[in-house]
Amino acid sequence: MCPVPRPTLADIARAAEVSTATVSHALNGTGRIGESTRRRVREVATALGYGTPRTAPRTRTLGIAVTTFATAWNYTEIAYFSRAVTAATSVAHARGYALITLPADRAADDTWHSLAVDGMLIMDSPRGDPMVNALRARGIPLVFDGVPGDPRPGDHWVDNDHEATTREVLDHLTASGARRIALQSGNGDEHYARAVTAAYAGWCAERGAEPLVVPFDLADGQGRSLDALLRGPDRADAVYAAYDPGGHRLLAAAARLGLRVPGDLRVVCASEDPGYATTRPPVTTVTLDPERTARAAVGLLVDLIEGGGSAAPGPVVVPARLLVRASSGAQPAAG
Repeated sequence: MCPVPRPTLADIARAAEVSTATVSHALNGTGRIGESTRRRVREVATALGYGTPRTAPRTRTLGIAVTTFATAWNYTEIAYFSRAVTAATSVAHARGYALITLPADRAADDTWHSLAVDGMLIMDSPRGDPMVNALRARGIPLVFDGVPGDPRPGDHWVDNDHEATTREVLDHLTASGARRIALQSGNGDEHYARAVTAAYAGWCAERGAEPLVVPFDLADGQGRSLDALLRGPDRADAVYAAYDPGGHRLLAAAARLGLRVPGDLRVVCASEDPGYATTRPPVTTVTLDPERTARAAVGLLVDLIEGGGSAAPGPVVVPARLLVRASSGAQPAAG
């Protein structure tokens, strides 16, 4: 059986016929409100099971999970997710919520049918996501980092413009002298992988170029799946790695095959890893600004939970940025 939904500030406000701000002040002992109003709001909150300062109200809780792969992998070791989780935790605490981080392999089990959260931030949700289906059925408020795999009217998500960003990277590599540009893209079914790959294919079609796409392999730590792409007279002379470890793997592959970066191979990687500024050579990266994305997503989620959100459904777009370094063969920007 599904648990009884816990009351929100909006529920208390409706029952007490006051605003959510008044409810917050009454429960926290802040603000300039009459004592009779404060007492009435607390009585309504207690009757609804929310609790009062005298009865130790439960901690309101948000969840965060990455459901791209239904396998056990530690996404907090990836810089993008690590920085997003840190920012999401900070905003959740500021809004009065705890935040729990769920393991990646929970998407395939029954946890989602009983998980005690007030709302969920879901990152990189693929099509047919079982966790999303379970939470939707329970009426749990959801906000997505990235376009949901199965979007519905009324959904909220925060994302970058991946088509514009991919085209910026490809144009940058072309301007630096690259003539045969490959893409290392994700092998999951999340929107990010599909959007980047589609933008790359469209860019190639416009120029009559053959698309060269190598799937990203989580287990390929040394980048050996890239070797065939980088050998022979028709080898790629530039690669855009759409996932965080790709830049390190391309540098390893280039060293293994005796290729100079950027002389023989230009490299760009989408990553939030600050270590790319100190590799040999420093790697040009695309930052998707996970902190800003997470802050916006958690703010949307709390607004949905508390009933005070005025944002229209659909996307909130966070700008990406190209950080030019030596690996892409162009002159880095001053500063």
